[in-house]
Amino acid sequence: MPSVGLIGARIGAEHMAAYRALPELYDVRWVCDLDTARAERIAGSARTSTEISEVLSDPAVDIVDICLPPGLHLPVILDGLAAGKHVVCEKPLVTRLADIATVQDAEARAGCRVFPIFQYRYGPATAALAALARADLLGTPLVASVETHWDRGPDYYVTPWRGTWAGEQGGAILTHAIHIHDFLARAFGPVASVFARLGTRANPIEVEDCAALSLQMTSGALATSSVTLGAATDTTRVRLVWSGLTATSDTLPYAPAAGAWTFIARDPARQSDVDATIAAIPPAPSGFAGQFSAIAAALRGDAADLVTLEDARASLEFVAAAYASHRSGLPVALPLPADHPFQQDWRPASSSG
Repeated sequence: MPSVGLIGARIGAEHMAAYRALPELYDVRWVCDLDTARAERIAGSARTSTEISEVLSDPAVDIVDICLPPGLHLPVILDGLAAGKHVVCEKPLVTRLADIATVQDAEARAGCRVFPIFQYRYGPATAALAALARADLLGTPLVASVETHWDRGPDYYVTPWRGTWAGEQGGAILTHAIHIHDFLARAFGPVASVFARLGTRANPIEVEDCAALSLQMTSGALATSSVTLGAATDTTRVRLVWSGLTATSDTLPYAPAAGAWTFIARDPARQSDVDATIAAIPPAPSGFAGQFSAIAAALRGDAADLVTLEDARASLEFVAAAYASHRSGLPVALPLPADHPFQQDWRPASSSG
């Protein structure tokens, strides 16, 4: 059973809940946070520490799970790999496209694995979509709409690094809607171009907290994404239209694939096939527990549906293209050229230090 060192106890609390839901797969050995009380609140029988080096030096730790502010991810990923640990890391994996290659090289040298977090991919709805695709019941992707309408106000931004280019390296499209955009690309295929309009309208912060994006996928399908951190409630909504079927989520904000979806065949005569396909899907864990189950399977050598470093790169390249589009006022094609300046840094020049 792999032993985990959990580094960061804010979103790390959600990771801990998932590990506890999988007691046969993981043993959490450490919880590390500068705030000792925060670490102790979630640690249970795990040891606590304020020093990452103490966790990395423990030979019994197999996996380090990084739940730190985005700007700290890269050095801890590299230190974890150098210590011979597998690495799980929260989104965004890194904050520059160029750093993905650095992680890939370090992973190859270490002989360990890096597992980027995109927990939206896991749950009954995504299992249903995969089964419907295998049964040839979806057809051609036509159009989609996704919404990330969440409430983030003064209590959220009291944490000093939040809402800043230095601390978060970006705004809502990087730190919040990155999940739904990964989910969309997983369902409809890669993004071919994006036209983005971004705004800071809900909070007195440096980075954007509202966005409206128009996407064209490589399949030719069209999609829209609406993002705000100024909503009255936390709502995530997905509607995916193929030529053969329309799939619609409910409004669960943080694990949409766990919610009650509807799957409606365009041809009513095929609805019984759709219903039978979905009914045959075995139960599966959702969200973080679903992703951690897949990681455990991969570490055992079993086939698993994993988020890859290339997936992490695609998500960051989309973010870079959206920032480039907003600042130019033009649509931006993907993939970005190798010499595009946002490969190195998408932050405004006045914020990049």
